[in-house]
Amino acid sequence: MDCRVVVEAAVPVYDVETVDEAVRIAISKTGEMLNPDLNYVEIEMGTRTSPSGEELPPAFIAADEALVALELELIVFNVEQEQHASRIARKEIGQQLHNIPLKVLSTEVIPEDDEDEQAN
Repeated sequence: MDCRVVVEAAVPVYDVETVDEAVRIAISKTGEMLNPDLNYVEIEMGTRTSPSGEELPPAFIAADEALVALELELIVFNVEQEQHASRIARKEIGQQLHNIPLKVLSTEVIPEDDEDEQAN
């Protein structure tokens, strides 16, 4: 079975003034760390919410430094179970993103029909 895994990463960025700037730099920095070995990982801006459920910006900025939430998505092929796919994804990404905290957000089994469509 194949699984789509989404991993959240907390990427530190320095010398930034706005959330947009922090997100752009974090995506670029993460892409550089993942390429060329993991160029198939999709990098997107993450989402954050407060404990009360209020939507927050994807970056927290203090003293011109930011911590940016990113979501990294990849497909893990030929695994026995979803937990195995999560461990593989976290290990693969973690080997490239040194000292970046990671958390698996979701693991979804890809139905057989979707696999056939992706191959075409």
